[in-house]
Amino acid sequence: MCGIVGIVGAGAVNQLLYDGLTVLQHRGQDAAGIVTADERIHIRKNNGLVRDVFQRRHMIKLKGPLGIGHCRYPTAGTSSRDEAQPFYTNSPYGICLAHNGNLTNADELAELVIREDHRYLNTTSDSEVLLNVFAHELEQVDGEIPTPEHVFRAAEGIYRRCRGGYAIVALIMNTGIVGLRDPCGIRPLVIGCREVDGRREHMLASESVALDIAGFELLRDVMPGEAVFIDIEGGLHTRQCVPAERHSPCIFEYVYFARPDSIIDNISVYKSRLRMGEALADRILKLWPDHDIDVVIPVPDTSRTCALPLAHRLGVKYREGFIKNRYIGRTFIMPGQTLREKSVRRKLNAIDLEFRNKNVLIVDDSIVRGTTSRQIIEMAREAGARKVYFASAAPPVRYPNVYGIDMPAAAELIAHGRSEQEVQEHIGADWLVYQTLEDLVRAVQHDNATIREFDTSCFSGEYVTGDVTPEYLRRIEAMRADDVKVKRDGRHAGAPVAVEVI
Repeated sequence: MCGIVGIVGAGAVNQLLYDGLTVLQHRGQDAAGIVTADERIHIRKNNGLVRDVFQRRHMIKLKGPLGIGHCRYPTAGTSSRDEAQPFYTNSPYGICLAHNGNLTNADELAELVIREDHRYLNTTSDSEVLLNVFAHELEQVDGEIPTPEHVFRAAEGIYRRCRGGYAIVALIMNTGIVGLRDPCGIRPLVIGCREVDGRREHMLASESVALDIAGFELLRDVMPGEAVFIDIEGGLHTRQCVPAERHSPCIFEYVYFARPDSIIDNISVYKSRLRMGEALADRILKLWPDHDIDVVIPVPDTSRTCALPLAHRLGVKYREGFIKNRYIGRTFIMPGQTLREKSVRRKLNAIDLEFRNKNVLIVDDSIVRGTTSRQIIEMAREAGARKVYFASAAPPVRYPNVYGIDMPAAAELIAHGRSEQEVQEHIGADWLVYQTLEDLVRAVQHDNATIREFDTSCFSGEYVTGDVTPEYLRRIEAMRADDVKVKRDGRHAGAPVAVEVI
């Protein structure tokens, strides 16, 4: 998962891009990058958090009224810094691109880009493949400076050639910023505007919270299969390049990834999580009407919103039993099982008084690999809990996610091939309850009846793009399992940066 942002402003946009990436940091903590443009292109990108990658000396050099930014954790490619985004190619015009998602036909497309488009790929990232596809398509049009019509024709080429889940922002030198969203709308992309000194500025971002922090008003979501082009004068141009196939936003955005103060596809993430808690409480009451739960304790931070209405509906106390060290990253998106295991206890500390001699229901947003859940339950027992029950606001994660979330290896998912009882025993809970998929969909769908379905592939095994085969799943599992990543990233850790950076 990654965070992307693009701005065409009336003045310098470097600080706006930095602020936008800061509030999107939860979407990727591996690397960050910003590209701005005036008479030339200015690039700064590196491994690390936004606050560490960009120092004052870098920000001063990021000049210009248009730019794009990216924060990353790797699902495709490696963690080496030469795969930090945005990517840049000089031909034609000078184009930079940042991408959130995953192309399901990246390998085949890379071969075609090299063999037929005669373009060179410097990394294994599917984002660089996307950049070169866009550059090749834009190269087919005539004109010294691309017009909106040229841009839309090039965008149609991306939609024709690329499959999977993706949201894209691209900067074209002396032209403007382009935004694209896959035909199923799996990955999110919103657009906002504001007036500054009589000039209209526009901003594209993964989540509406990035618009809020910069003072932009949310206009709407970029529609599936739509291209948005903001020219250097601030003019907004849009075209539905291909029909929306199945508007199916990723439901895991609402469960875990997105910030609760964001609105995605006209659905409040915060209210969705409140409804998840209510639905989960109703399920507990149905399965165990005479429960002996003394207290509900959330796993900070994403499950708080769900746990509060759950406790209220159960009629039991809600307490904060875990204190979080906010200087440790999100363990689910950390590369490597060993690093995840080490970081859980560094990240959380139990308050003994809230656990001692109590039957505790711990609430989390989901259970993916089970590492965090198992250690949290152990911490609760060490703090003196009499019994430890566990509730997941999401259904069992049984299948790989191939659209940009790091769940590629089925064998690493604790619920894959296991019953709920077996998962309960594996994580060491006295009782385990999952949300049903039907209840989860209803909880998220509530605000917007136009969203008829979601991408629920990691729960259901149904892939909305229709091109995910068992052979493809086996191939990405072989490429992206934790042990493979550790060996690969260790080997590439000292690789040089291909593009000169600030």
